[in-house]
Amino acid sequence: MPYASLTVRGISARPVVLRLKRPVVARIATIADWPIVLIDLLTEEGIVGRSYLEPYVAKSMHYLVPALNDLGSLLKGRPVSPVELFDAARKSLHFVGYEGQSMIAASGLDMAAWDALAKATNLPLCVLLGGSLGPVKSYNSNGLWLSEPATLADQALELRDEGGFTGLKLRLGRDDPSDDLSALETIRKAVGDTMHLMADFNQGLDLAEALKRCHMIDDHGLAWIEEPIVYDNLDGYAKLATELRTPLQIGENFYGPREMHKAVQKNASDLVMPDFMRIGGVTGWMRAAAIAGAAGIPVSTHLYPEIAAQVMRVTETAHWLEWQDWADPILKQPYKIQDGQLHIPDVPGVGLEWDEDAVKRYLV
Repeated sequence: MPYASLTVRGISARPVVLRLKRPVVARIATIADWPIVLIDLLTEEGIVGRSYLEPYVAKSMHYLVPALNDLGSLLKGRPVSPVELFDAARKSLHFVGYEGQSMIAASGLDMAAWDALAKATNLPLCVLLGGSLGPVKSYNSNGLWLSEPATLADQALELRDEGGFTGLKLRLGRDDPSDDLSALETIRKAVGDTMHLMADFNQGLDLAEALKRCHMIDDHGLAWIEEPIVYDNLDGYAKLATELRTPLQIGENFYGPREMHKAVQKNASDLVMPDFMRIGGVTGWMRAAAIAGAAGIPVSTHLYPEIAAQVMRVTETAHWLEWQDWADPILKQPYKIQDGQLHIPDVPGVGLEWDEDAVKRYLV
């Protein structure tokens, strides 16, 4: 199959804000409106690479959108070589720092560049990366926030039935630890013992509290306990990983593969789950996945189910994909979820196409 070389013409970045069906209610934040930056990498040859970013806080888009447009100007005329574009984007922001919004902007560029390159080769991204089309095991992360425990049974069944899921994520960190136990027991009773349950504290505890509260749930058969303390306390995570029988999950706040390497060196967790806008898009993911593979650590995804499904097909220690439909309202054709698996469409690239009528409604 001939390869059509591409040249960067520019980047179009558009901010939209969606209303969540089930608002995020965690110990550290409540979020009802979900910001998304839509990225179109334009090429002189007419192929458009697409990606999006989910930066949590709407006002952050005031900085990300100009940064992406600046990257488009900086890289204009260069070949669409994702690894080279990613490195050039990071180096251009070297004096600002490699973490934070610098990495987020470079990651958005990277994901769009890989989409464009796969389209130019007329291959799904997972095939371009050396894998094959196929389903990816997923869990539903669309709800079970810090609401009243008694309300969670019905919601757990709804979430299970949204796609025949065999895994669900719940959030913990209520003021009264007994309410967390009640929530966990209510959900378990509703969905049965065969359901994989993941529990996320969303960094809401200090180390002393985490030691106490994680031990309280350590015999409840959880698939993992996620981020009980602030993300950069790797020494604290190493202590928790030693203390707990339940696997410890971290990683959505790794800014680049080197941060994962530091965590692996410290034995800070049993599992990792990089986030695409922080780990470095596809390029950063592939580098991080190699580190995890060498260490034998299972890798799950965080957000971005479309790009996540593609790279999980070529990840040595692929574990679970986190499924959320938060971007679906602006997608022309969302991926299909069936029998607890996300199915990659047989189309070139990642398969992202914007529903422009919806984009107009949500544009800010």
